[in-house]
Amino acid sequence: MTALLTAEELEGLRRLDACTLANAVETFDRRLRNEGFVDHTIRCLFPHLQPMVGYAATLSIRGSAPPTDNNAYVDRTDWWDYVQSLPTPRVVVVQDKATRTGSVRDIPAAESAGFHYFAGSVAVSHAYVHVVDVGRPVEMGGLTIRSGDLLHGDLHGVQSVPLDIAGQIPPVAARIAAQEQALIELCRSDGFTLDKLRAMLASNRT
Repeated sequence: MTALLTAEELEGLRRLDACTLANAVETFDRRLRNEGFVDHTIRCLFPHLQPMVGYAATLSIRGSAPPTDNNAYVDRTDWWDYVQSLPTPRVVVVQDKATRTGSVRDIPAAESAGFHYFAGSVAVSHAYVHVVDVGRPVEMGGLTIRSGDLLHGDLHGVQSVPLDIAGQIPPVAARIAAQEQALIELCRSDGFTLDKLRAMLASNRT
């Protein structure tokens, strides 16, 4: 089993925006570049918040019809124990089995608490929401998420971070950011030429 990240390693990931992190993950050739992140159906409701990093706690719910035992979601609390059993920081990932994308509500309260929301839509009522499964893989925006997966999210969306390379990502991301800044400075300089741009891009690839 891959060791958990230290507080310093988690903070290093939290300082990264999603695009820089994705660029860094690409350098390890662990997955295709169009995989590992949610699609446009899941959006960040609070894009001004600091990026979110944490281990996934997965739940499945159903909200379109009453539960067969006539109980509401507040009557089943075993999932609290499941969430608490996972390492911190935690990200609760909830898939509504009745719809393609989930809905959230109580927007001002969540925002004032600094609580990230990534969802497909906003709703007025909780309808008949009840817990169906706890700790099993779920799918959000085309991304399969398993309990314990390391997730990162910001205004661009949510992506998974391979645990075995996660601690190596911040320094790689820093190198990529430095290369991008050098390109920007070249393009803004009085001495800019296309040949210099080509040479710098070639150097960055080696």
